[in-house]
Amino acid sequence: MNDYAFSLEMGVRDYECDIQGIVNNSVYQNYLEHARHEFLKTAGIDFKAYALQGINLVVVRAELDYRFPLESGDRFLVGVNLRRESRLKFVFYQDIFRLEDRKPVLNAKITGTALNQRGRPEIPVQLEQFFETREESA
Repeated sequence: MNDYAFSLEMGVRDYECDIQGIVNNSVYQNYLEHARHEFLKTAGIDFKAYALQGINLVVVRAELDYRFPLESGDRFLVGVNLRRESRLKFVFYQDIFRLEDRKPVLNAKITGTALNQRGRPEIPVQLEQFFETREESA
């Protein structure tokens, strides 16, 4: 649980659970997205500012492996790593663990890109610099 570029602790809210009393499968994507946005903020990359400039960071593929269900009141940790996949794609590797017992809850591979004002894939300069900085320090 310590090998992440970024991690975020969160808690399950009652309304996120389905009739079975567990977190609805679609809610996990919200957890993952929130953690990605917080990670980018810590790197000085403002998702909303990009959108206002007509640059949209988008998910093009989401692969989720559900391991164990969370329930109302559970505290959990979302771990995030980011890797450049190609010239136009990047991948967030994310894991969720229940904090109580460090039980693996979910593993995800989220592939994204950036679309410029014309809707064409193009990695913004600030994000490009972020990848270069991370590669130099690795």
